[in-house]
Amino acid sequence: MRIRQSDPGELEALLDVWLRSVRATHAFLEESDILNLVPAVRDYLANPDAELWTLLSDESQPIAFMGLADNTVESLFVAPEQLRRGAGRMLLAHARKLKGALRVDVNEQNPEAVRFYEANGFHVVGRSPVDDAGRPFPLLHMREGSS
Repeated sequence: MRIRQSDPGELEALLDVWLRSVRATHAFLEESDILNLVPAVRDYLANPDAELWTLLSDESQPIAFMGLADNTVESLFVAPEQLRRGAGRMLLAHARKLKGALRVDVNEQNPEAVRFYEANGFHVVGRSPVDDAGRPFPLLHMREGSS
């Protein structure tokens, strides 16, 4: 496996990773919620100013991706068949090399993601009752390092 900056030509492959990952891990979302998010995710993945990193399989297929903004992990999605195989840890390690101590917002209703970040040295420093778009999906604000 190797990490490289995302390529505009892999937008559909990354969108597929996102869709499959969200369907497998975000049980609190209805299918209609997921489908309503697709245009915004597509725009995000197509944004030439977004700092996106792709984790490629040994066969050079995208299996995970991460978006960064300064030292904040804006997105980290792993194909379901790759969960618990080190893909997320590899991407976080790459981000730490680039940015130092990291921050992330995590859906409170996604306990697997919360546990993943806690296991990787993050702790909760705050909470918002709604997501960034004002939807009723509480976010936990997490960061690495001392409180």
